[in-house]
Amino acid sequence: MKTLIINAHPNFANQQANSAQLQKAFLQRFRDRFPEDQVDVLNLAATPLPRLTEDELLGMWQRQAAHVTLTPTQARAQQINRQLLDQFKAHQRIVIVTPMLNFNITSQMKDYMDNILVARETFRYTESGSVGLMTDNRRVLLLQSSGSIYTRDDRYTPMEFSRLYLEKLFKTIMGFDDFQIVRVQGTQTQGVDPQAALQQGLAELGPAFEQFYQD
Repeated sequence: MKTLIINAHPNFANQQANSAQLQKAFLQRFRDRFPEDQVDVLNLAATPLPRLTEDELLGMWQRQAAHVTLTPTQARAQQINRQLLDQFKAHQRIVIVTPMLNFNITSQMKDYMDNILVARETFRYTESGSVGLMTDNRRVLLLQSSGSIYTRDDRYTPMEFSRLYLEKLFKTIMGFDDFQIVRVQGTQTQGVDPQAALQQGLAELGPAFEQFYQD
């Protein structure tokens, strides 16, 4: 099975970022376990991502439905969208590396989701509601860093919109079999040692990695 890492950090080149540390640790485990295999990495901040605008995705879909010739900008958006979809569908293991920003995913990650959440590609509509098409042993692992803590069952817990959004789209809408999250959290929280928070996240990565690749 093929693995795709989607790095959604706006500054993905910053190797000191906590999410980058999680990615590095994941890659090391992968190389140790699967020395003959390769991981594909998609850095969203360095990727042209068509957006939901009249000039790009929205206009493209409207013109396609009306059987109207696409504009040059829409034709380019269609080409990129097809490439993103083909890449996404070719991988059964998806790793998302991201910080949480304002309780949610980054804008680059939202643009990416708009490109892969496409009817008749990753899900389909039926009379009783949508049905996921990504059901052939597919799993997602979210590696997330955050300044606050979201596992204390307090007012912050239901505000972890990043996890809620991604889990619902991948499992409920697209039909993925499993969704896991590994967190480095509380790095901006008073009383939390950021290095200890990182080490805790790295420790949680171990069992999550094993589950991610279990048969």
